[in-house]
Formats: sequence, structure tokens, C-alpha cells
Amino acid sequence: MDPFLEYKLAMTRRHFFGRSATGLGAAALGACMNPSIFANDLASGAAGTHGVMPALHHAPKAKRIIWLFMADGPSQLDLWDYKPKLAEYFDKDLPESVRNGQRITTMTSGQTRFPCAPSIFKFAQHGQHGAWISELLPKMGEVADDICIVKSMHTDAINHDPAITFITTGSEIPGRPSLGAWLSYGIGSPNDDLPAFVVLISRLAQGGQTQALFSRLWGSGFLPTKHSGVSLRSSGDPVLYLSNPPGVSSDVRRQMLDGLGELNQARLSEVGDPEISARIAQYEMAFRMQTSVPELVDISKEPKHVLEMYGDEVTQPGSFAYNCLLARRMAERGVRFTQVFLRGWDHHGGLPGSIRQLVKAADQPCAALIKDLKQRGMLDETLIVWGGEFGRTVYSQGSLTKDNYGRDHHPRNFTMWLAGGGIKPGMVHGETDDFSYNITEKPVHVHDLNATILHLLGIDHEKLTYRMQGRDFRLTDIHGKIVSEILA
Repeated sequence: MDPFLEYKLAMTRRHFFGRSATGLGAAALGACMNPSIFANDLASGAAGTHGVMPALHHAPKAKRIIWLFMADGPSQLDLWDYKPKLAEYFDKDLPESVRNGQRITTMTSGQTRFPCAPSIFKFAQHGQHGAWISELLPKMGEVADDICIVKSMHTDAINHDPAITFITTGSEIPGRPSLGAWLSYGIGSPNDDLPAFVVLISRLAQGGQTQALFSRLWGSGFLPTKHSGVSLRSSGDPVLYLSNPPGVSSDVRRQMLDGLGELNQARLSEVGDPEISARIAQYEMAFRMQTSVPELVDISKEPKHVLEMYGDEVTQPGSFAYNCLLARRMAERGVRFTQVFLRGWDHHGGLPGSIRQLVKAADQPCAALIKDLKQRGMLDETLIVWGGEFGRTVYSQGSLTKDNYGRDHHPRNFTMWLAGGGIKPGMVHGETDDFSYNITEKPVHVHDLNATILHLLGIDHEKLTYRMQGRDFRLTDIHGKIVSEILA
């Protein structure tokens, strides 16, 4: 296209105001129309936060989050929600008074029966408060006094993609910013050499049956793209193109980025596109990560007793144990939000055999992370969250025998646990009926969970917003209340 014609076409009313947004005139206009927006813009990087918030809304209990995301929906009935009376209902149909016409998935809607499948695994009480925990989780039983088990979680979605999108972004509809992106945008990270939001996807453990994970689950949505989560790879460079190509030194790469930065700054002055600013910031972060990331992922200097605590797989990049150790190392370096995915909990059939294999990868590293942070004096300032997108049904999907069964998706109630970072330890919150089908006490919605997480970081979930398409969006939409009973 002719450059002059392109320039004239670019100078629409929208582009004029877009360009003006970088000038003093637009700043003054914004201050007159909405002083709070102007204050937030000025406050980027101000004392108290490293994001757009001028200061935290209240004193925080946690400085960072590690979310151990058990993708595909672990069975609360076989891990956390002990239901001894179910033994009496083996192979008996779930009473209609319990289901009460609630929706079920198409995977079991065609079944002529909904036979109850009690867990074949034994439970025992652990800790001073006697929390019931499955024999599948012996290491987690050792840290029962450090965790808060929430048995009354519930969600809106019944299938994987909308459910995992909902719990990670606050909406079943793709395109919204994830929790980590909101934190990066709002309060940023104290470490300039590492991203505020890092994602670690663990390799599929033996016994795992999994659904796909999409990068939008840790995306920035309508926020600037620099707030997206950075996913580290388990082989080769942890981040693509982290290493310089043959013949290119760090000095040459620095000169190249300086030249590219000048071109991008010129284009930014021309059109005022905020994504250009995000691109500049991402290039600079990538350059700094050339030094910070190799040191981060090098666990060779970790003491032997620490490695042993995480288990035999800790030295295998991509394993869940290795990623849990990396999460601790990121916490030490100030990374605001680390999300560790472990897939494979989608046990529609053959659950007992498959879950036995999966917990071998999950149990010890989870407990080790708690112990490791605690012995370093970091647990009080680090919030750990464990859980998936929904739970599993009490009735069996497919054939049922004394030692084999499957479970369908169940959004009505599921179990998560939290530890550290302002959470009251050694307690169980909420209760379900004798079939682990309905919540009977203290329900906690996904929006309540996210509101509580933000609260622990010093953020009022109703005030961290972003104006888009004529309204203010937030992580918790128009819902969410803080679960004060679980706060220390």
C-alpha cells in the first residue's frame, strides 16, 4: 500500500484518540473524567505493588501463590470425602431423592441404572483434628495439620473445557484473563528477571487419562499480552529461543534488541497500539531470562535430603516432583503465581487401578512442597492451592464390581485443599451428604475461592477491574464472597 494513503487511513478518530492516549492531553482528560483511573495509571510500579494498583487494598497474608492443579477432576470419594455408610448401598441405585433430577453428562445419561460405588480404599484419621484421608495419600496424611480441606466446593460447569476455563478465568466462555494474568496486571512481581506468572505442565503420569490443556487457560484475555503465563518446557530450552543461535553472542543479541526496540518505539508513537508496548516488554524479559531461567531450572546444587523428600522422580525434568521443586525455587525468587498442572484424573472407567498409579506421582511431591516451604520459613507467606475443575459421581459409569468402577463428572461438590499464606491449618471446611452428592454445610463456589485467594494477597476482588466493551470486568464477575472461616 502507498505509505501516504496508509497514513491517512490510519488517522481515523479511533486512532487519533489511541495516539493521544500517550500524551498529556489525554491524561488530563482522563483525570477529569475519572480520577481513579488516572491514579492507577500513574501508580504502575508504585510502592506496595509492581502493577497498576497504586497500593494493596489491605494488608496481605500471602506474597505468592502455588496452585497444584489436578486437571481432569480427581475423585473426592476416593481421596478426601470419607463416606462409610456407602458400603450399605453397594450396587444399589442412587436414590432419586438424592439426585433430585439434577443434570448428568451424556456419557451416563443413557444408563438404565445409577448403581452406587463405594470407594474400595480405606480411610484413616490424621492430625490433631482427625481429618479423614485415604490410604492413597499417606504422605499428605503426614501434613494434615498444615492444610485446610474444603469439602464443599461446587462449580457451574459439568464438562471439562468449560469447567477448567471457569475455575482458571472466572468464566465458562473462553477469552477472559486467567487468575495469574490478573495478578500480573494488578500487583506484578518483585523479580524483574522472571515473569510474574509461570506455568509448569507435568508429563502424564502412568495411569493418567487426560483431556487437552489450552494456552488460553493461562492467557491474558483482554489484558495486555505481557501478563500471560509463561509456560516452561521440560526438554530443550525451558523457553523457546532462550539460547542464542550459533554465531550470535549476548552483545550482538543486545544490539539487535536495541535496534528492534527503536523501531517498535517509532511505530508506537505512530499508532499508539498498546500491544507494541507489551511486545517491547516481552523482548526485554526474554533477554533477562537468558540468565535467570538456566539458574532457576538447575537443581544440581539442591541438598540430597531435599531431593529425597520430593521422591525418586525429582531429577527427571517434566515430572510432577521436579515441577513442585521448581515451584519452590520460583517462590524463593519472587515469582508471584506458579501454576503446576498434573493431568490424568479423568477416570470414567477402571478408576481403582489408574488412580493408584497417579497418586504415586502426586502424593509425595505435594507433601514435600509443604514441608520444604515450612522448613525455610516461607509457608506463612506462600499460599498453596490443590484441586481440579470438579469432582466425580458416587454412581458408577459402566460396569460395577467389588473392586472396579468408573466415575462420571460431578460439579455439585468436590474437594480442594489450601495451605500456608493466611489459611487456617488443620481444619476441614464444609460437609456433604452420605453419597458425596450434595453439599449440606458451608458451600464454597468457584467465585468464592477466587475472591478468597485475591483477599489473601491484599486485593479486594471487587476493585481489581478492567474496562472492556463498555463495562468493568473482574475475575469474579458479579459474584464471590470471602470464605472467612478458613482464614487464620
